[in-house]
Amino acid sequence: MEQYLEGLQQILDTGVDREGRNGVTRARFGMQMRYNMEDGFPAVTTKKLAFRSVKAELLGFLRGYDHVEQFQKLGTQVWNANAEAWGRDGALGPIYGVQWRRWKTENGTIDQLAKVIEQLQTNPHSRKLIVTAWNPAELDEMALTPCHMCFQFLVADGKLSVQMYQPSCDMFLGVPFNIASYALLLHMVAQVTGLTPYEFIHTLGDAHIYHEHLEAVQTQLKRSPYPLPRLVLDPKIKSIDAFKMQHIQLEDYQHHDAIRAPMIV
Repeated sequence: MEQYLEGLQQILDTGVDREGRNGVTRARFGMQMRYNMEDGFPAVTTKKLAFRSVKAELLGFLRGYDHVEQFQKLGTQVWNANAEAWGRDGALGPIYGVQWRRWKTENGTIDQLAKVIEQLQTNPHSRKLIVTAWNPAELDEMALTPCHMCFQFLVADGKLSVQMYQPSCDMFLGVPFNIASYALLLHMVAQVTGLTPYEFIHTLGDAHIYHEHLEAVQTQLKRSPYPLPRLVLDPKIKSIDAFKMQHIQLEDYQHHDAIRAPMIV
């Protein structure tokens, strides 16, 4: 996770302070980080990662959930603040998973993720293995405009990599969560397609630290990282839709204490 910590330091040192939709941030535009799964699972160790919430939210996306109570039943509260701010009795609109699994067309819906998995199994060298959550026709209907908007898979030498583009990046609270989520997605898709998970490439647009988080970031950067943990998936699961919470475990996760900071919505 050195790349992530270096990114935080770069923003502190060279970022520009500016007013945004929900407060003042210090930001850089355009960054990229690469995480090799052979080095271990990229869970931040300089503070505690809420991995149960990571896997619960991702499972909710994979199931196309669109209501806060659905995420709560999986064991995560990460959508509570956005649902409250949206003010529609817990409805979240056509957020990430809805677009991944039920993209609207004139004649029905498209399951983007299922099509990509099928292509990985039948045409793995395609350069069009892309899933997007950025649907301009429905952005105004979402509780939160997609912060991570699209991802692309690539296969080389039997190894699967995924690159994700994230236009809006809350570096302290959101990005460690996003890194772990897409690394987990990479492992899950690799398992159901018979490939080896290799690299998560994280391309960031507006990479920012809220001013309310500056002190927390400085505290985190004073800590020394621990070795990365290991992800264990139940090997019996061969369908992306069959994964449940108990099928996903993080082992040997050593971390520093949590650092509390407000979620900015």
